[in-house]
Amino acid sequence: MINRMIAGILPYMPKKLVWIFSKKYISGENMSDAMRESVRLNAEGCSVTLDVLGEHINMLSEAESFKTQYIEVIEQFSSRKILGNISLKPSMFGLLLDKEVCYSNIRDILQVAVKYDNFIRIDMEDSTCTDDEIALYNRLRSEFPNHVGLVLQAYMHRTLGDVKAMMSDPTVSSPLNFRLCKGIYIEDKSIAFKGYQEVRDHYLEDLELMLKNNIYVGIATHDRYLVDQAILLVEKLQIPKERYEFQMLFGVNSNLRRSLVKRGFPMRVYVPFGTHWFSYSTRRLKENPHMVWHILKALFVRG
Repeated sequence: MINRMIAGILPYMPKKLVWIFSKKYISGENMSDAMRESVRLNAEGCSVTLDVLGEHINMLSEAESFKTQYIEVIEQFSSRKILGNISLKPSMFGLLLDKEVCYSNIRDILQVAVKYDNFIRIDMEDSTCTDDEIALYNRLRSEFPNHVGLVLQAYMHRTLGDVKAMMSDPTVSSPLNFRLCKGIYIEDKSIAFKGYQEVRDHYLEDLELMLKNNIYVGIATHDRYLVDQAILLVEKLQIPKERYEFQMLFGVNSNLRRSLVKRGFPMRVYVPFGTHWFSYSTRRLKENPHMVWHILKALFVRG
């Protein structure tokens, strides 16, 4: 309860104060910051996926700026030979305002990605967007079969069924490509698993289904238990490294990340950047009030 209270207050605190915590998890406000960090991560043996911060636009005209930034990211990756792709939220491109405009905006970005033999990942947002984002993914992968993927959240009751439905969809025969994460949005217990081990168990159930059915999986977790269990699954099923990768957030559990790279496992780091870092950070705090203790340490404990 105290954590929730503090998380509720933080959005009203000075940005400079919140930045003390946020800067560890965001590469910077500018694209140059994200490119610098991408080069550094590539040198460490990691590929990257860049996320331009921002979501839930109020006017369709706002999507143009985001589209321009994403296209520039793809072009810079190509010109600088950076090993990376992009992740985007459909709500940034008008999903909640006009689904066709959203589709058209993301399709424009995908055409550039295809030109440079790159890839985009459609992030999964809260449960109000799930059906529309799965439909968007299916529509785009029918046109661009090897250049688009989707995020799925293991804590949702529906996820296993969604995977099976996409596997058996007779209208789309192109390969499936997922990032599997636990899930971050606050959802009702009627549609989302709440228990800590319960979410882990369903994560592994989803992962096993994907690996057994030739689906490319981004194993997105910082949970050492899940990492260890995923490695056991990969080894048991003899999954080649071309069919999976581990994924972690920028600034989170770098020791575990480096140990996996050292052991030869493919690793991708999710690198957010942009001027909307404040709303991104404070919203994450509201969704994950247990992070407040880490923030207080960052604010008040030396080092």
